[in-house]
Amino acid sequence: MRVLLVKTSSLGDVIHALPALTDAARAIPGIRFDWVVEEGFAEIPGWHPAVDKVIPMAIRRWRNNLWQTIKSGEWQRFKQSLRANRYDLVIDAQGLVKSALLTRYVKAPVAGLDKQSAREPLASRFYSRRLAVARGQHAVERTRQLFALALGYDLPKGLGDYGLDVDKLLELPRKAPVVLFLHGTTWDTKHWPEAYWRELAVRLGPLGVQVKLPWGNAEEKARSERIARNLKHVLVLPKLNLAGVAKVLVNATACVAVDTGLGHLAAALDVPTLSLFGPTNPILTGAYGRSQIHLASNFPCAPCLQKKCTYVPTAEDQQRFDLNREWPLCFTRLNPERVASRLSALLMAEESH
Repeated sequence: MRVLLVKTSSLGDVIHALPALTDAARAIPGIRFDWVVEEGFAEIPGWHPAVDKVIPMAIRRWRNNLWQTIKSGEWQRFKQSLRANRYDLVIDAQGLVKSALLTRYVKAPVAGLDKQSAREPLASRFYSRRLAVARGQHAVERTRQLFALALGYDLPKGLGDYGLDVDKLLELPRKAPVVLFLHGTTWDTKHWPEAYWRELAVRLGPLGVQVKLPWGNAEEKARSERIARNLKHVLVLPKLNLAGVAKVLVNATACVAVDTGLGHLAAALDVPTLSLFGPTNPILTGAYGRSQIHLASNFPCAPCLQKKCTYVPTAEDQQRFDLNREWPLCFTRLNPERVASRLSALLMAEESH
C-alpha cells in the first residue's frame, strides 16, 4: 500500500506526524509513504524508515513571486512529482485550505479531518473521506487517531514512537554534562526573556555544565552571542542544518526550550527537555515524549494563545519587575531560579541512569 501524506509545516507539526507513521508501519506490513512538505523541513521526513520519497514545496516563497515560479517551471515540476506515483490514499494531516488544495492534483481518495475537527473547516470540502477527531488533545495524538481511522487499524495504546534511529547520531560518551538552550521561536510572546537565559547560563557555570547555543538566523545568532558573552562554559554553535542540529541534540544531556520546533525535535530524539510555556498550552502542543518536563506559567492571563502581549502592567508589576528586561510578564512565574532548580534535578536524574 502506498500513501501520500500532506503535512507541510511548521517544524513542530512535521515532527508531530512521525509517530503516526510508526503506528501505520507496524499495523500494515509493507505500507510506504511519500510526503509533501515545505522545503525548509524536507530533511525530517526522510529520517523515518517508512518514507520513500520526500516532495518539497515552497508555498511561502511561491506566493511572493508567483510569476517567477510559473516561468521557471518549478510549479509544473512540483505537480509532476505529485503525479509521478500511483497512490492508494492521500492523507491531508494539515487540515488547511492550502494543503487540501494540493490534494486536487492527485488521482486517489483523500482522507482528512471533518469540518468540526479541521483547523480550517472549509478544507474538509476537498476530502472524499471526512474523519472526526476530537479537539482538545495533543497534536501527536490527534494525528495518530487520524491515521488509524483513515487506514483502518486500531490505535495502539501507550506513548507514540517517533521511529527515528537515534543510535546513528550518537558520539563518544561526554566528559561533562551538556545542556542546549533552545531559545529561538516565532512569536514574540513565546520568548523567555533574554536576561533570564543569561542568568541561567551564569548559574550553570559553577555546576560544571557546558551550555551550547544553536541559532537559525541573524537575530538568534546575536542573542546567542549576548547570552554567551565572557562565559567560558557557553558555546555559540556554527550555523547548522536540521541534521546538524539533530546530531548536537542527541548528544546533549538535556535541553531547556521555549515552545519551539527544535524543542519538538529534541523530544523526537528522546532528549530530556525542560520546556517553558507562557502564552501557549502544553496540553495541546507541549513537547511529546519521554523525559519531557513542561513548566507552564500560572500568570492570570496565561495561556492567552496570543502572538502579541496585551497585558497592562499594574503599579505593583512596575515596582516588582524590570519591564524592559522581564517581558512578557507571564514568564516571571518561570524565573531563572525556578528553572535552574528543575534543571539541576533533571541533570541529577540523568546522571544516575
